[in-house]
Amino acid sequence: MTHASAPPDRRVLRSRAALEAALRELVTERDLSQITVADLTKRAGVNRSTFYEHYVDVHDLAVAACTATYDQLVAVAPIPHGPREPDGEPLSNPMPQLFAHVAEHAPLYRALLCDEGSARMINHLLHRIALAARISRGLADEMPSAGSDHPAQTPHDPVAAFMAGAVLGTVIDWLRRDCPGTPEEIGAAIWPYALACAEVPPSPVRSA
Repeated sequence: MTHASAPPDRRVLRSRAALEAALRELVTERDLSQITVADLTKRAGVNRSTFYEHYVDVHDLAVAACTATYDQLVAVAPIPHGPREPDGEPLSNPMPQLFAHVAEHAPLYRALLCDEGSARMINHLLHRIALAARISRGLADEMPSAGSDHPAQTPHDPVAAFMAGAVLGTVIDWLRRDCPGTPEEIGAAIWPYALACAEVPPSPVRSA
């Protein structure tokens, strides 16, 4: 018989929410590398021991704190599933929506993804966007089981990896240059290249 899992403890949820909110605030004030556990616990109003009950270090908290924001980015990430909609109409350009989202959260993304950020979080976001690319290409039936969030547990998909790298690389470059131009302008400039990638059917890559 399968037993339903117990609901999470409300005190645990409150502690995590307070620490994650503290991290989101602090990364708009200073570089991620300058944020300490003491800074976070003081801002969140929790004990140091409480922090280590839930997170390994500041970077571990940062990944958790930004999951919701990552999900927003993945939701609007321009991962075209083909050059046209199923009904034959041209795809609408979602790139401006992507860059508007990035501009809205620019201090957070810049702190986490640019020069003083975290390679762990960049890799985490690359993985999330690649998973979204697989879903958009109709490969959801090959996805890992729920709760799996490690690249080694997902099928090798160089096309999804290429799309994720292109999306995130463009975002990081734009942030490093202090977001020149409008979201509409940058979106229009790169959309033809995203469509060109979508027009090339992926070839399966088999392990030796």
